[in-house]
Amino acid sequence: MARVSALLASIPSPPNGVYHVGPFTIHMYGVMLLLAIAACIWLTGVRWVRWGGDWDLVYRVAIWGVVAGIVGARIYHDITSWHQDSAIHAHWYGPFAVWSGGLGIWGAIPLGVLVGAWVVRRSGNSVRLFMDAVAPGLLLAQGIGRWGNWWNQELYGKHTTLPWALEIHGKGAANEYHPTFLYEFTWDVLGVLALLWIDRRFKLRRPALFALYVAVYTAFRTFEETLRIDPSGHFLGQRINFWVSLVCFVGSVAFFVWWQFIRDPTAAPPKPKPRPIPQGPKMAVPRGRVR
Repeated sequence: MARVSALLASIPSPPNGVYHVGPFTIHMYGVMLLLAIAACIWLTGVRWVRWGGDWDLVYRVAIWGVVAGIVGARIYHDITSWHQDSAIHAHWYGPFAVWSGGLGIWGAIPLGVLVGAWVVRRSGNSVRLFMDAVAPGLLLAQGIGRWGNWWNQELYGKHTTLPWALEIHGKGAANEYHPTFLYEFTWDVLGVLALLWIDRRFKLRRPALFALYVAVYTAFRTFEETLRIDPSGHFLGQRINFWVSLVCFVGSVAFFVWWQFIRDPTAAPPKPKPRPIPQGPKMAVPRGRVR
């Protein structure tokens, strides 16, 4: 009974995050990313089609946005973890080895959104409307993607004796930590439900829901950064990502309040002054010549 109680008093870590199936090597971190992307495409597509859009645009945005997001995420990680992540320097391809972990959401979302907005704009659709369509899907994807950290046994929190502690490397109680991946997954799923409810219940000025998505995610991420113990640069006693998250939270809340409640949407932009039309030389026709 004591052994069963001990087992239930912690979350075990997987013994391995890489599996070999014939000639193929499956990285569970990558599988989680694929599941996250699929979930985002599904939820975004359902919402976009319901609003009168088409699946083709969702697929095009997904292709370009995902590629840009992965590039941005890896660039952010390489820049901010250059001296902390030894895997970056382990091989010549280390800076590009996303299958080994190391993606910064702070680089993924901005670059992915910019490229996705470019695709939407070229299609002639509303960028603001699409941003609100994709917002819950992005949060859902971030929650699912966190399970990749569980498979890689990384980015966990401080040591804890809580019943839901995460056991790392199977070494017992001395190596049980806060399962920050589970905390964020739970928060993100609840956040998705909240965003969907708010979007149905209230009339929002697009892209107000996207601003709320950023605020919901960063509200918890700021707290989560105080728990994590993975290598990171620090500023004023806090991790760099703590400050990045805090700035994003304050900025998104300020934008939402201004955009939704303060900004006057009826205020028309100043009309451009009419440019004088150049007049060509006038041709004089003697009276009585034209009949």
